[in-house]
Amino acid sequence: MTFDAARSPEERFTSAGAARVLVAACRAAGLDDRGAELIRFGENALFRLASAPVIVRIARTVDYLPLARNEVAVSRWLAGEDFPAARVIGDLEQPLLIDGHPVTFWHLIVEGDRKATYGELGAVLRDLHTLDLPAGLVLPPYSVFGKTDLRLDRAAGIPDDDIEFLRKRDRELRDEYAELRFESATGPVHGDAHVQNLMVDDRGRVLLIDFEAFSFDHPEWDLMVTAVEHHSLGWQTTEQYADFASEYGRDLYDWDGYDTMRRIQEFHMTTWLMQNVTEDEWTAEEYRRRITGLRNDGGPRNWRPC
Repeated sequence: MTFDAARSPEERFTSAGAARVLVAACRAAGLDDRGAELIRFGENALFRLASAPVIVRIARTVDYLPLARNEVAVSRWLAGEDFPAARVIGDLEQPLLIDGHPVTFWHLIVEGDRKATYGELGAVLRDLHTLDLPAGLVLPPYSVFGKTDLRLDRAAGIPDDDIEFLRKRDRELRDEYAELRFESATGPVHGDAHVQNLMVDDRGRVLLIDFEAFSFDHPEWDLMVTAVEHHSLGWQTTEQYADFASEYGRDLYDWDGYDTMRRIQEFHMTTWLMQNVTEDEWTAEEYRRRITGLRNDGGPRNWRPC
């Protein structure tokens, strides 16, 4: 199915382009797209259907198809474990591939009247990291630089000198990563473990969402997200971060590999935002703030959550 063969899927992945993919995906799945609402546009486009309690998740390019397959497999495994997490629609063969975009369908989580806490995030990650994988489920290792390669190759609206700087930083970080020596055993890892990837439903259940980066690797990759948000960016209070570290049982800041993890995480956060600089001025301004911070590695981080 093709809307514009002259342009690559990445070039036309705007919120408007994602809406066109939604229409075709819903038609293929036998769902009604009328009245659907775009609720997030970032690494993926997420739509909430008006006709059914379903979330439709649309990835950027066919390169993300293995990740979408991974998401579906992980969701089905966690459901079998009765682990509190998002669930794919069970009676659909997915992911679908629509015009070069992997598409998955999820049960809507009806949100309650509060947000998840950092202590709850620490507890969920602690429980996740103790799970054993079932026979037949093979998770990839954590993709430290895979997404950033795609982002840099397909960057649009970014100055050439920024791309040159980011490629240089990428090479530096690969060298630093090669020297890391982890303290923990490998196991299931969420891969993007920030508190926004928890939801509290209308029954008070705390649910883990967004399995695209799920992998089998060292749990430090999950701990680095909140550690960097607190110690480098100041996005949590001392009490919030203490709750997180106490519930999990570890503060990554005490590890001698933390600084390398910090630089990797900040690099991820900047290249993630870089993908959407043409969407609006707020995003473009925040990208400029982040790239300036990377260039001044020892300086303050006045970054804003998004």
